[in-house]
Amino acid sequence: MASAITVPGMLTSSRKRSFLIPREHGAWGMLLVPLLAGAVAGQPSGGQVLSVLLFAMAALALFCLRTPLEAELGVSALRPQDEAERRLALFTVFFYAAVAGSALVALLIWARAYGLLVLGAAAAIAFILQVALRRLGRETRLNSQLTGAIALSSTAAGAYYLATGRMGTTAVILWFINWLFAADQIHFVHLRIHSARATSAGEKIRRGKSFLIHQAVSLIVLGWIWHAGWIPGLILAGFAPLFIRGLLWFLESPAPLQVRRLGQSELLYAIVFGAGFIAAFNLRIG
Repeated sequence: MASAITVPGMLTSSRKRSFLIPREHGAWGMLLVPLLAGAVAGQPSGGQVLSVLLFAMAALALFCLRTPLEAELGVSALRPQDEAERRLALFTVFFYAAVAGSALVALLIWARAYGLLVLGAAAAIAFILQVALRRLGRETRLNSQLTGAIALSSTAAGAYYLATGRMGTTAVILWFINWLFAADQIHFVHLRIHSARATSAGEKIRRGKSFLIHQAVSLIVLGWIWHAGWIPGLILAGFAPLFIRGLLWFLESPAPLQVRRLGQSELLYAIVFGAGFIAAFNLRIG
């Protein structure tokens, strides 16, 4: 009874609440947009809808679990500073682990979704690599975030698999496309932050050379996937605003970086992409 009273009492500060809800706003989009897109692309019906909901519960719990777990392991900037925060972090770890475990056990026993074991192993490896890269320092920060996005965007494959019962080429392609979109956003935000003082187009190009190469390669790969018939053509239109905003930045006059506005605009791009993705698979255009 004492612990039941103590834990809610700990939630009086925003710092302590941060152990419960991840503060990475961009990561929420990288998790939820692929999940929704994969589910809608699979067009679930009957018991498949319940399977997708259970998967969403597990994915959200595992995503929220990462923050207190990393805090407990001492591999994040957020670390318990006193006994109350340590107890809160530990309680949160067990709570989210119980929710995720229950949902996954139900999927394995009731839905026999054994393909989630392979998907979960791949996502776990990506998260472990992300932690390893993060610990190497700031030089690997971009690669760390790109690796973490692999795990987050895996929800597209998981949701599609549970909606259709098939873990095949389409599921993997949906996973890859959603990662490609997230990777572009991560790379662009990283470029904007590290080029905030760039005063000329030449300096922007010098700093953003790798980003331009990334966009060009992405466009070629997307075109090849579409030509192979693996994705509807309308999905390519969902990438168009992203590519255009990336190119226009190199032509814009220097201006102070507004981080909050940048985050809001990237969220809007993600919503537009998600809407286009869903429309593409429902209308089967292209």
